Amino acid sequence: MAAELSTSINIKEPRWDQSTFVGRAKHFFTVTDPRNVLLTNEQLAHAHKIITDYRQGVVSPGLTEDELWRAKYVFDSAFHPDTGEKMILIGRMSAQVPMNMTITGCMMTFYKTTPAVVLWQWINQSFNAIVNYTNRSGDAPITVNQLGTAYVSATTGAVATALGLNALTKHVSPLIGRFVPFAAVAAANCINIPLMRQRELQHGIPITDENDNRLGQSTKAAQQAISQVVVSRILMASPGMGRNIFVSIQSTTGLHACLTDLCFSFSLVFATPLCCALFPQKSSMSVSRLEAELQEKIRANHPGVERVYFNKGL
Repeated sequence: MAAELSTSINIKEPRWDQSTFVGRAKHFFTVTDPRNVLLTNEQLAHAHKIITDYRQGVVSPGLTEDELWRAKYVFDSAFHPDTGEKMILIGRMSAQVPMNMTITGCMMTFYKTTPAVVLWQWINQSFNAIVNYTNRSGDAPITVNQLGTAYVSATTGAVATALGLNALTKHVSPLIGRFVPFAAVAAANCINIPLMRQRELQHGIPITDENDNRLGQSTKAAQQAISQVVVSRILMASPGMGRNIFVSIQSTTGLHACLTDLCFSFSLVFATPLCCALFPQKSSMSVSRLEAELQEKIRANHPGVERVYFNKGL
């Protein structure tokens, strides 16, 4: 009989070294795998049971190490790392590729009238708002009023900014105009993400020591976390913007344009995990960069702590 799997495997951390870009990329290729959206509730529940049991020192009979890690990544793809709640399906990072392909395709097809542009910009920013809320940092509850206010301000601000910048294409040279949509996406991300995660900026996110002992809440950590996510999301949109620029400088047939769409859509499969991997999911900062009162509290109660850690969100 095979020996029972050891309970000493650290599944609190990813399987690969997160101090390197390659290790983070391997991690996020697994978490953002589009095939994860096809997992059934039964499969998710099974993975949840395996991971929950293992954390309590209970090993499922016959479980192998590879099966354990597979269960961990199924678990990570569907359950929030801070709250433990099952995430909204279209808000999961594994849904990024199919959802972005669908929305981008519709935005490219229905762009000839202002109402159509407004509709698809609103749908796009609503999707972004769902993703930003689903992948927020922290475990503090959010009231319906707070969520509604964040959603309205985020989508309205982002849509207005995107439409305003896109309108500039009529008043600038064609060469510069090709880059305006990318600027619109970048600006919209700079508005949507902070507004959907404004509670973190107001009240802070949980920070811990290297052993996951909670030390408090920090708005400075929230600022760093959200800034890193904004950069990642802007770069994540690059393939779609590259497609627009490429097609705009070509005289294309319908078939060629379709093939170009497929190539850039395929590139999203790589852009999503690689851009997520730019910064560690478990981010860190020096105690000296925290709020003054929080620095004093940590130095008084935890004098040996020099760095704090937090989930930056995605």
